Amino acid sequence: MNVMKRNGPLYLQIKEILKDRILHGEYAIHTIIPSEPQLEKEFHVSKITIRNAIKELVQEGYLEKRSGVGTKVIANVANAKLSKGKRFTEILVEEGYHITKKVISIDSINLSPKMPLYSYFGEKCLKVDRIYLLNHEPYIYFTHYILLDLAVDTADIQINSLYRFLEENNIRLESFRDEFTISAAPEHVSEILNLEKDSIVLKRMRKSSDAKGKVLEYSEGYYHTSKHNYTVTYNDFNQ
Repeated sequence: MNVMKRNGPLYLQIKEILKDRILHGEYAIHTIIPSEPQLEKEFHVSKITIRNAIKELVQEGYLEKRSGVGTKVIANVANAKLSKGKRFTEILVEEGYHITKKVISIDSINLSPKMPLYSYFGEKCLKVDRIYLLNHEPYIYFTHYILLDLAVDTADIQINSLYRFLEENNIRLESFRDEFTISAAPEHVSEILNLEKDSIVLKRMRKSSDAKGKVLEYSEGYYHTSKHNYTVTYNDFNQ
């Protein structure tokens, strides 16, 4: 995997990639991550760059370096800013599932006043299609629409963590509104999720807004719930 200097300090990019792997179970809790030489080879960077990335994750409490043993994952849950509830993917990772993500496409699209998204984004927005894999099998198909008009070719955009990508482009999300329904999966979604045509699935629609309530991101997710039910865990009902 290549990281590019134009996207910021290399060690910070690698840190976020490694953190994302930890949070989604690719590097499981209590296991040893790949060695520094292996990571140097994967990312095509120097030893000091890898060491600085790992140092950051050690300081944040995700990793622990052990002399003669390697670097161990000691935490795999992010701090929730908006809720005491755990994120769905965190629950899956804690239950021992392996979660990975894959970006399918990134496009800048034009919107017309007749399209529902026009009221949120105006004439143009960024569209990102990606999937989550559960134990290496397609599980969730997401389409994100983002109020962002980048002055670069979409072919040059790399997204490892979507919300980190938004932060890097000065998009600050302060509130989320989720709605759920059941719906026939679109044909392209059924194909990716290995579903029969017109299969009925759980659909989640999310509006993500800034502090003033302006919608900055809208997403639709289709869940292959026969593989795993959608789960929410709440803690501390006195808060």
